[in-house]
Amino acid sequence: MAGNIAESFDKMIGGASLESSKHGLQTNWLRDFLGWLPDSVVAIAYLLLTTIVAVAVFRLLRALAQRTLKRRPVVLSILQRASAPAQYAVIVLAAALIAPALPLDKGTTDILNRVLAAAFVLLSGWIAAFASNLAIDHYMTRFKTDVEDNLMARKALTQIHVLKRSVTVLIGVVTLALALMTFDAVRQYGISLFASAGIAGLAVGMAAKPLLSNFIAGLQLAVTQPIRIDDAVVIQGEWGWIEEMTSTYVVVRLWDARRLIVPLSYFLENTFQNWTRTSATIIGTVLLYVDYTADIEAIRAKLLELVKLDKKWDGSVANLQVTDLTDHTVELRVLVSAKNSSLVWDLRCEMREQLLAFLRQEHPEFLPRNRASLDLTGMVSPAR
Repeated sequence: MAGNIAESFDKMIGGASLESSKHGLQTNWLRDFLGWLPDSVVAIAYLLLTTIVAVAVFRLLRALAQRTLKRRPVVLSILQRASAPAQYAVIVLAAALIAPALPLDKGTTDILNRVLAAAFVLLSGWIAAFASNLAIDHYMTRFKTDVEDNLMARKALTQIHVLKRSVTVLIGVVTLALALMTFDAVRQYGISLFASAGIAGLAVGMAAKPLLSNFIAGLQLAVTQPIRIDDAVVIQGEWGWIEEMTSTYVVVRLWDARRLIVPLSYFLENTFQNWTRTSATIIGTVLLYVDYTADIEAIRAKLLELVKLDKKWDGSVANLQVTDLTDHTVELRVLVSAKNSSLVWDLRCEMREQLLAFLRQEHPEFLPRNRASLDLTGMVSPAR
C-alpha cells in the first residue's frame, strides 16, 4: 500500500511538470530580461513573482468567500482561522506549477518538486486538523455543564474531547507518513520497516508503548466512561474534580486548588472512587457521638428543621440513624443530599456545626459523658 501511495506521488509530480510544459509555462522572458544574472537568482525571481501573484489571488478569493458566507458564521469562522495555512498551501501549489519553468538542472528541479509536494501534503494536513478541531469546538458549544442536570452534557463532552485529540493524532500521523513517502530514501526505509518485524521495528514499538497505551486507554475511557469531565472523584486519598482530559493524562482539580496529573491508563488499571458516576446528585455523611440518654427523635426533628431552611439541600435525602454503640457513646449517622459534590460538602459542614450548637446550647446533657460509681458502704463511721 505504501508503495502504491509513493507511486501516486511520483505520477503527480511528473504529471504536473508535463502539464506545465504543455501549457507553455516554460517561458524565457524573465530569464532573457535577467540574463546577466546567475540561474539561481533567476529562479528566485520566478518564485518571488509567483508568491506575489499567489498571495494576491488568494486574498481576492478569500474576500469573495467572506461575502458569500456571511450567512454561515461557522464556515466563515473556519475559513478565517485557517487562512494562514491555506495561504501557504496556495503559494506552495503555485510554486509547484511554475517549477518546470525555472532555469535549473533536472536533479535540482526533481528535488524541488518533491520538497514542494511534501510541503503541500503537510499544509493540507494542517488545514484538515485545523478545520476538524474548529468544527468539533463549535459542536461542543451545544452542551452546557453549568446547569443542575449536566450528566448527559458531561458524558458527551468527555467523548468529544477524546475524539478531538484522536482525530488530530490520526491526521498528523497520516500526513507525516504521506509527506515522507515523497522521498525515495525515506520511502524505501518506511516500506522495509513496516513490512518487516525486525529489531528496529521492535525497538520503535517498545519506545512507543507508553504513548500507544495511553492513546488506547483514552479511546477506552471515551467508550466506557468510568470518568467524565467535571466528575467528583477520590484518587489515592485525594478528592477533586476531573478538569481536563488530554491524549495522555487527566488533570484532577483538587479541593484545595492543587492539580493532580494522572496517566490515562491509571483509570483502567487501578481502583478509584467516582461520586458522580450516574448522577450529579450526591449524599453526604455526618457522624455525631452522643450520650446514651440522648433523645434521638429530638435530634432527628432538629435535623429536618435545619435542612429545610438550607438552600443547599435538594429535598431528596435527610435522615438520621443510630449506626453504632461504644462503651460510652452512641454513634449517629446523618445523611443529607445536594445537587453536586461542592454543595454537599458545604451542607455537611453546616449540619455538623448547627447540630453541635443545638446539643451544646439546648441539650448539653446529650453530649458524651463519662460515668463513675462510688460505693461508700463501710466508709462511714457508725454513730456513737
